[in-house]
Amino acid sequence: LAQTCVELGEIFDRYGYEDSVIFGHAKDGNIHFMITDDFGPADNMKRYEQFTEDMVDVILNYSGSLKAEHGTGRIMAPFVPRQWGGELFEVMVETKNLFDPKRLLNDNTIVTEDAKLHLKDFKTPVSIVEPGDYALLDRCVSCGYCEPVCPSRDLTMTPRQRIAMRREIELAKLAGDTATAEKLSKQFRYDGRDTCAVCGLCSTVCPLTINTALLVKKYRKSEHPALGGAVWSFAAKHWGGTVNVASAAMSVAHALPGPLKSAVIGINKAGRAILGDDNLQLISKELPGGGRSRKGEDPGGDVAAVYVPACVNTMFGPAKGEGVQAAFEELLKLAGIKVRIPEGINSMCCGTVWSSKQIPQGYEAMRKVVLPKIKAASENGRLPVICDASSCTEGYAHIIATDDTLDIEVIDAVAFVAEHVLPKLGSYPKLPSLTLHETCSSTQMGLNPAFETVAAAVADKVNVPIANGCCAFAGDRGMLHPELTRAATRPEAAEVAKLNASAHASVNRTCELGLTRATGKIYQHVLELLVQQVKLG
Repeated sequence: LAQTCVELGEIFDRYGYEDSVIFGHAKDGNIHFMITDDFGPADNMKRYEQFTEDMVDVILNYSGSLKAEHGTGRIMAPFVPRQWGGELFEVMVETKNLFDPKRLLNDNTIVTEDAKLHLKDFKTPVSIVEPGDYALLDRCVSCGYCEPVCPSRDLTMTPRQRIAMRREIELAKLAGDTATAEKLSKQFRYDGRDTCAVCGLCSTVCPLTINTALLVKKYRKSEHPALGGAVWSFAAKHWGGTVNVASAAMSVAHALPGPLKSAVIGINKAGRAILGDDNLQLISKELPGGGRSRKGEDPGGDVAAVYVPACVNTMFGPAKGEGVQAAFEELLKLAGIKVRIPEGINSMCCGTVWSSKQIPQGYEAMRKVVLPKIKAASENGRLPVICDASSCTEGYAHIIATDDTLDIEVIDAVAFVAEHVLPKLGSYPKLPSLTLHETCSSTQMGLNPAFETVAAAVADKVNVPIANGCCAFAGDRGMLHPELTRAATRPEAAEVAKLNASAHASVNRTCELGLTRATGKIYQHVLELLVQQVKLG
């Protein structure tokens, strides 16, 4: 084995594989090695072919096996007859013919008649000929770890399938095959672009931390309708009025009598048929009315933090009671903690909607509104910033990070309550049980432990469904493509029904809407439920 390693090193040097490595399980009598190369140019492929021949000779000269615990794949299949001899190889062929005469099972693995199989079907790196964004495609090794967490996995595509399709599109373009590129691009618009929740959960399980949402956002930006981009950019510059109008519209639609509401829903569906499902939100009967306008003032004196209530709670009112802002403020009052709400809060947003839709001009417009207000209210970063919707907490962290001069801690209201409020609440009755929906943003921010801590202060038994995953409501994505939310939440909804808890909670209003739609159970912000129980004490 030692001499084999020495000779492999000599072969690496002979063929110029400077980054080669030998590693593995020497104590078990086998090793692995790795070489890196660009297999596009013909000279490189010829080099690889000659290297492989020499490597096989070295291994077999020492009566070694070409493969160990990983088995014989397509790279070594052409050399099986050389290792085992013609007679034994014919036994393998006869056995294969008995069990798989049509070559349906792992064709060309172990048994192959193609002596050049190991030189075929190499993955061409797109970034070599088209550098930049396509490097993301090349990093993916199609391991599939991303697939179980993807909300669109049972509807259209998984992250690795999105990457694979974009690779085929770009390679078709490079080959001049415009027909194939156009055909795949048309399919990708719905399967790959429109039904991606851009939740980023794929990056949390990917060994290479690939965030496929970044790839999807790139294509949303390149294919976004000009009119839609202009409308959303205008909304960013007039956000206070936009939010109030949206809230009022939700309230009116919610209050309409049955026949009239059905007529409005019918008109809405007709509009979607004309404008496209990805351009006009679907109005449905279970949507709530609008919420209260964000209000607040500087209480004066020493304040612990800056509080930026999320605008999503104004657009979509609470299922019960006064909503999460009122609940959070009540908890702060009970704990004797004062916070400051920025002046002009109604014009502020975390920017996630423009980031998700990839409308950079709208995001920049909101950034110019938010940063000066945050800077002033936080006293140039002395005070932390708190938000009461997990996706918006993440959004504010991102938008603040775009200013290198600001070093501001951004905290979700749930984490703040877990640390600073719960110890001061005293005793009160708890609910028998509570089922949680942990969101994409709460997972990525590491908020879930605090969420579960607050939930344990609400109920004696806390359930986190095993099938908990992204609900794919994703801002307004659940109103554009409700079929995506249905597919994403189906396993979790079935589990929630069996748990049959006393109450149900999340930490983001649109996720609460998605889970309420999926399960028929009323989901509320966990802080609303906490206040409800505290008041009973």
